Amino acid sequence: MSRIDDVMSALAAKNRKALVAYLCMGDPTHEASIDHAVACAEAGADVLELGVPFSDPTADGAAIAQASERAIRAGGGLDRAIEAAREIRKRTNVPLLLFGYYNPIFVRGEERTVKDAAAAGVDGLLVVDLPVDEAAPLRASCKQSGLSLVPLLTPTSSPARVARTKAVLAECSVGFVYYVSVTGVTGTAEANLEDAGKRAAELEKQIGAPVVVGFGIDSPDKARAAAKGAHGVVVGSAIVRRIHEKGDPAELVRALRAAI
Repeated sequence: MSRIDDVMSALAAKNRKALVAYLCMGDPTHEASIDHAVACAEAGADVLELGVPFSDPTADGAAIAQASERAIRAGGGLDRAIEAAREIRKRTNVPLLLFGYYNPIFVRGEERTVKDAAAAGVDGLLVVDLPVDEAAPLRASCKQSGLSLVPLLTPTSSPARVARTKAVLAECSVGFVYYVSVTGVTGTAEANLEDAGKRAAELEKQIGAPVVVGFGIDSPDKARAAAKGAHGVVVGSAIVRRIHEKGDPAELVRALRAAI
């Protein structure tokens, strides 16, 4: 079992829900984003999503899109995100996911990316714009290197897509399934998170893997609403906004710890 599987199983045994924290690697600097990720882990985040900055983050709202722009200007990208993961792994045993878009992986090479990520201590990949039907080669590489490849489902996912997602469990560990609470982008305030949590619970029964809810969760109340049915929640934009709003590095670390 992977670190992700271990954590999800341990939480379920304690009747606790997972907190998955997203950070954009390289925002505001490479070194600072490493410290921020470690601070979130030490404060209690169960899984860290290490965002790979990308020039066209189509699933992301303003907060994460702007963080990607800042990180790219500072030299961020897939190579640097893998380097960051290596440094973070030296300081925490919390599961690490590389979260991003397919183009940088395609350009760098799937097999090379997976091998380098595994060597850096990464536990899985989450590729937002790679449909499950197109991901067989990447799943094969992940399976060979012992990484999970997290699939996504949305409110518009068909029964056939849900069934296909269940089928890939035999091809590669998923760690968990990411349920997108809305048909929009990250950072939205429009999601009915209680309904999203109920849908996540239904999907978990159908698929046989933990399901977490992301998009639109920016407060404890919203996290509680989603977590009533889901295995856990993902918080991203709210963390990224805090990083951008705080100037003093020490104050920012304290703010992140308090937020988690």
